[in-house]
Amino acid sequence: MSLFNTVRNTIVPVHKEGYPFVAAFFVASLVLGWIFKPLFWIGMIFTLWCAYFFRDPERVTPQDDDLVISPADGKVSAIQMVTPPAELDLGSEPMLRISVFMNVFNCHVNRAPMRGRIVSINYRSGSFVNAELDKASEDNERNGLVIETRHGQIGVVQIAGLVARRILCWANTNEPLDAGERFGLIRFGSRLDVFLPAGAAPRVSLGQTAIAGETVIAEFASAKGPVISRRG
Repeated sequence: MSLFNTVRNTIVPVHKEGYPFVAAFFVASLVLGWIFKPLFWIGMIFTLWCAYFFRDPERVTPQDDDLVISPADGKVSAIQMVTPPAELDLGSEPMLRISVFMNVFNCHVNRAPMRGRIVSINYRSGSFVNAELDKASEDNERNGLVIETRHGQIGVVQIAGLVARRILCWANTNEPLDAGERFGLIRFGSRLDVFLPAGAAPRVSLGQTAIAGETVIAEFASAKGPVISRRG
């Protein structure tokens, strides 16, 4: 393998949403360095961190409609039966909720947990308390997707956090989604909730580190055949 290919495969690409921020940090570094040279290097550290925050690596997603894949990188912060948010219109019966908390060092590109069709997208304004707290599911600004899957409708909710001030969702109603497909991003530190209907069993533990597009967080009971994967 050539040196060029080695470098290309080692460097993780930056998502286009991060370009303005990386550029702004770099320009600020130049200005600060003109005022006081050591500040340039401090600014470059923040510039590199910004590029790292907006990284968008490739992921290998299991292709099995009975599996629920993590929609985010981060720590599994909750596994419990709760009533889904009213705006999702998923009924008043408790559903299995699995939450993944993203800190400022996690990759923040969000991916679809299952293959299906987007039934609705519902945005709700709110506060910005720590996304790791349970009350963040009801109090914080959030954006919820309802996806029709082979096992019924599931909910995926992007929740803003203490530092996060911007939820991005580039998916549209009635569009199909593949498991592991990118659908959104949250800046800077936040949480994803997945609401699953009856028949889903958790396959992660509290505190476990999940990888978006790869980690199986739940599974619907069925006879299993071979599982294949694809690079996305």
